[in-house]
Amino acid sequence: MKAASSPAAALHASTRLALAATALLATTLAQAAPMPDAELFAAPLRDGRGASQAVRMVLGLTLLALVPALLVCVTAFLRIVIVLSMLRHALGMPETPPNPVLIALALFLTLFTMAPVLHQLNVQAFQPFMAGALDLQGVWAEAVGPLRDFMLRQTREQDLALLVELSRAPAPTSPEAVSLVQLVPAFMLSELRVAFQIGILVLLPFLLIDLVVAALLMGLGMMMQPPATVALPIKILMFVLVDGWALLLKGLVGSFR
Repeated sequence: MKAASSPAAALHASTRLALAATALLATTLAQAAPMPDAELFAAPLRDGRGASQAVRMVLGLTLLALVPALLVCVTAFLRIVIVLSMLRHALGMPETPPNPVLIALALFLTLFTMAPVLHQLNVQAFQPFMAGALDLQGVWAEAVGPLRDFMLRQTREQDLALLVELSRAPAPTSPEAVSLVQLVPAFMLSELRVAFQIGILVLLPFLLIDLVVAALLMGLGMMMQPPATVALPIKILMFVLVDGWALLLKGLVGSFR
């Protein structure tokens, strides 16, 4: 019994020693590094300039968190990325080009398309706000204008009327009276419609190649040969010969009024 209790006693003693050493270390660190004075944090907030800088920092972090949603909802990104995805499926290669390449290409095309709007946002809202000439209300009023004009140019009247009817709100009498709650979903609905229209035009030539290859294989009696295996190199060759990427990107950018 003594031999059995000796290791347990040793383990208990070592545990107490470790706890004592931890407590001593924590006390030493607390004495060596006291908590900073609250005045260090309160002083900048008493100054109007410090409070303004804090508000700008919070606003900047909030905008960074909302950038992905804004990119999809109020820019040309939605139409472009859908058409590029439909092209990938039309070619018969669901994973080529890879998603990072497709999204990067859609982002750059979005920048080209939205360049005038981004320039207006920079001149009218961002630069004056960073210089302190505009408050938050002024920034919002100046930033909404260019985005509203862009979305109104791309939105069908039928889609906007549908969203106004669904919201049970009175019909707007001017473009400035259109609420963003109604305009943003109407804009997305119009973008989806146009993207599918362009996607159908992209799909039809490749569908024709699939049908011709399938008919030829059946006529030759090659029932066990998958048509997609034979049609894939033909579709890629045709797409390269007609300079398909240039035609598609030119048509996508030119589809924005």
